[in-house]
Amino acid sequence: MEKKKKRRKSLATKNAIAGYLFISPFLIGLFAFMFIPLLESLRMCFSQVNINVDEHKFSMVFSGLSNFKKVFLVDPEFVRLLVDELIRMVLDVPATIIFSFFIAVLLNQKFKGRGLVRSIFFLPVILSAGVMVGLETNNTLLQGMQDVIKESNQMSSSITGVLEKILVTTGGSSSVFMGYVFGIVNHVYDIAIASGIQIIIFLSGLQTISQSMFEAAKIEGATEWESFWKITVPMISSLILVNVVYTIIDFFIRTDNQVMEKISETMTQKMDYGFTTAMAWVYFMIVMVVIGVVSAIISKRVYYYE
Repeated sequence: MEKKKKRRKSLATKNAIAGYLFISPFLIGLFAFMFIPLLESLRMCFSQVNINVDEHKFSMVFSGLSNFKKVFLVDPEFVRLLVDELIRMVLDVPATIIFSFFIAVLLNQKFKGRGLVRSIFFLPVILSAGVMVGLETNNTLLQGMQDVIKESNQMSSSITGVLEKILVTTGGSSSVFMGYVFGIVNHVYDIAIASGIQIIIFLSGLQTISQSMFEAAKIEGATEWESFWKITVPMISSLILVNVVYTIIDFFIRTDNQVMEKISETMTQKMDYGFTTAMAWVYFMIVMVVIGVVSAIISKRVYYYE
């Protein structure tokens, strides 16, 4: 027994060393290029930053918690935008996870042209690259089409508008749920764009599940539905946690995030670096709290197997 424990410990140690080696380039880059700027921005949070444009220099005067008071008590937009984005996150993240998991299950089936279809679903990752995002946002034709789609969705003659009037009853939890469903349908393009990486992660996890487990369950009389909930979901539950954390981070740093837009505009237009860094650090800490709470909740349902 002692020899087996020693072997297990040595294997775990080897895996830990391999893991640290894989993340070592990121850690080296973080401490070499990001550590000092992070400390400098933390200093700016508690300082009044004075910029000398002519000499291309800036000086900092300690101001205590004045910037944070301005964030929460003076500025009329930051708290409101932050609450709006948190509500959007609560609605969009589950939709993205469910959509990506559903598509991954479909792509894991055997059918002709499976490689082509997988490539098509990976296209959003390529299209969401910096150059393509710039082309999309600056293209007047695409902007015009987007405005037309938004206007049509608000009209009673649109498909979703008509269905919403037919299916959504006034008041009650059913109307809230149906309103959430139609909200997802109206911006399914954004969900598909944000699901590329999650689909790949889910697909890789599905392919690691041994088919013998499904065969044994089928022999025991389990249906496809039972096998899905008793085998598929538990076996990739750890990847659900990974995708949820990734989706939350991706949501909070998206280009259409209102809080990110406000921080960027305050820095570039008003050049109020002290106030900007205070907003950025508050935003960062709230994101970390959200990730910590979500991870603690989901990790209790994660099934780890050897």
